[in-house]
Amino acid sequence: MKLAIFEIEEWEHEAFEPLNRAHEVIFVPGRLTADTAAKYADIEMISTFVHSELNHTTLKSLPNLKLIATRSTGFDHIDTAYCCEHGITVCNVPSYGDNTVAEHVFGLLLTISHHLREAFDRTREGNFSTEGLRGFDLREKTLGVIGTGQIGRCVIGIAKGFRMRVVAFDLAPDHEAARQLGFDYMDLNSLLKESDVVTLHVPANDSTRHLLSTEQFQLIKKGAVLINTARGTVVDTRALLWALANGRIAAAGLDVLLEEQTLRDEAELLRCYFRREKNLETLLADHLLMRSRNVHITPHNAYNTQEAIRRILKTTVHNIRSFAVCQPQNLVVLNDNGHRALSQQGYKAAV
Repeated sequence: MKLAIFEIEEWEHEAFEPLNRAHEVIFVPGRLTADTAAKYADIEMISTFVHSELNHTTLKSLPNLKLIATRSTGFDHIDTAYCCEHGITVCNVPSYGDNTVAEHVFGLLLTISHHLREAFDRTREGNFSTEGLRGFDLREKTLGVIGTGQIGRCVIGIAKGFRMRVVAFDLAPDHEAARQLGFDYMDLNSLLKESDVVTLHVPANDSTRHLLSTEQFQLIKKGAVLINTARGTVVDTRALLWALANGRIAAAGLDVLLEEQTLRDEAELLRCYFRREKNLETLLADHLLMRSRNVHITPHNAYNTQEAIRRILKTTVHNIRSFAVCQPQNLVVLNDNGHRALSQQGYKAAV
């Protein structure tokens, strides 16, 4: 079968070399987009990361496509309804960086609590003044974890090392995990009112879109810190700007933004402006967040360690091989009411 691997770095080629014996493999450094898809009309299997455009327009240009092996846990960048209608199998990587993302959460949190970015910038300029750099301890603070899947539980384990009190919200509470790890479940509103730090670990779907919006930010403990390493859609960007401006949120650490792909590509940004293809107010709000001194943003990089990438590649190769012998693994499926969902194994990892 013909296989195209997109968004691939040269050092990653080696992981896919064993597939060359059974398939015709091509490597493409760039993203797959609607503009480039026609060049790959004969491709039967593709593997991409989250920056490729796997929407209706792109997929329609790939009439021979049988498999999408996304190198991610999340799959909100894929038009799964189209795939279901046209018999395209979609596989993901259910678990690859639970501890990796959890460690990034605390990288962002410590950057905020100890004013690390300001301290680095100041000393680089030869200024060793500590004025304005007084931070706060994590010990005895309350951490509110929204989503207690594998990543959320890793976050809780690290928080216990800092001697934080942990409360959590999840639509499907795992009371045995709560007993073992020593945290308490509560409803979302109570968690927001009690937490000094709120961290998000839910998948992107219709039920989590704008999970935190104006109503929730009005409830949140004044001066709380928000950490989001999940997806940009989970937070209403304009509501977050309001919360920052009014002191409801003291600071935010974000690895994701709602329009991060558009912001990433200057040409795409200009095209969206002239065609009005995106919500320009949201784009402006994202730009304002990027310029805010009390907002610390990383470029969707929480997953990006050597160990995690190798785990992603290994699982992706396994997914492609399994599909080729008619035993597909780690399937992304549609649930009965038409909402996008993962297989049971994948859902627990994504949360």
